[in-house]
Amino acid sequence: MELPFTVLSGPGDQPVAIDWEAVESWLGLGLPRDYKSLADAYGPLDIGEFIWLHVPCVQDGRFDYGDWLKDTHRLCRSWSRSRPPYTPPPFHPEPGGLLAWGHTRRSAYLFWDTSASSHPDQWPVVVFDADTAHAGNNPWQNLGMPLLEMLDAAIRESLPPTARRTAFLPEPRPWTPPPPPEPVAPSRRAALTEGSGLDALRQLVPPPATPYLGDDSWERLYERLGTRLPSEYVTLMETYGAGSWRSWLNFVTPLRDPDTSQSKGYRGLAAYVAETVDIYRELRAAHPEFQPLAVWPEPGGFLPFGDSIDGDVFGWLTLGEPDEWPVIIYPRHQDQGPPLPDCLVDTLLAWLRGQPVSSVFERLDEADDPLEYATFQPWDDESYL
Repeated sequence: MELPFTVLSGPGDQPVAIDWEAVESWLGLGLPRDYKSLADAYGPLDIGEFIWLHVPCVQDGRFDYGDWLKDTHRLCRSWSRSRPPYTPPPFHPEPGGLLAWGHTRRSAYLFWDTSASSHPDQWPVVVFDADTAHAGNNPWQNLGMPLLEMLDAAIRESLPPTARRTAFLPEPRPWTPPPPPEPVAPSRRAALTEGSGLDALRQLVPPPATPYLGDDSWERLYERLGTRLPSEYVTLMETYGAGSWRSWLNFVTPLRDPDTSQSKGYRGLAAYVAETVDIYRELRAAHPEFQPLAVWPEPGGFLPFGDSIDGDVFGWLTLGEPDEWPVIIYPRHQDQGPPLPDCLVDTLLAWLRGQPVSSVFERLDEADDPLEYATFQPWDDESYL
């Protein structure tokens, strides 16, 4: 194999001992020989300071080959539904589906077209360009060249003829295919369509054995906030505690003592509310057309309790008694909308069931199994929020 680039030294020069038999058995298909040779010799590579070639490896908290494949295929499938030609191509593990192997620093994702040939060495590279997708145009381009030929053409055209170990993964370890998923309890599957309220939510997403709330009390929190909170929220928190729903919606730890937790760099709900409403007031003073809400403790003001990983802030409009407060979202990337029509638990349940709730909420792709994404990750006393 003649490489079109020179491999430089980099972090973690030791190769990754990949069990190709296990990887290809898990995938259900063989992989190109050139790709396997590169992976065996060098591990994950940053080629021409532009193309990241991923290999079956794992580094805690940074990369997992199986998760990356799944997330990349899901993202590009979902985006393709709203861009020309409006029909996503098949993705692995569908027969002949596209199989991701890397991406670029301009947010293009790189695949093989496994339907093009029965010989993996002849699979052409297919590109999904996220910038083109954001512009509303067809993001797909088949380059018609296998991996090394495509890399050679890219280097001849514009890229430096060098590669090095990806700095993002200085200490990669061999990746082990995950075990088959556990059977789904019939009660969980039934909860996708049956029941309502907290009882249905508990069936759909079993709560942790020991919910984490912090070491303070509700009464002391109410004193700090200057108000009681909706009983529905209190019950939900006492059932699940602080944590992240579907790895997207984060509920702040409610009962952290700000006098002690702030010294550790952690936040509880009282500190989170104070910080968030102060920021909102500053933004409202500069751009009132984009920040139209009153904020607590102003009459009817917005009182936040959590946020999404996209920067959307979730809270209540403090209209009337706490149990009457409607839930509202201060969106990061949209104009301010009205309060949500349903209560907190019903909204959460509908979202986890895959039902449309609000354009702000992360949506499932129609090919997703809602049960796979109906998750709650509890936090503990070392969690930042």
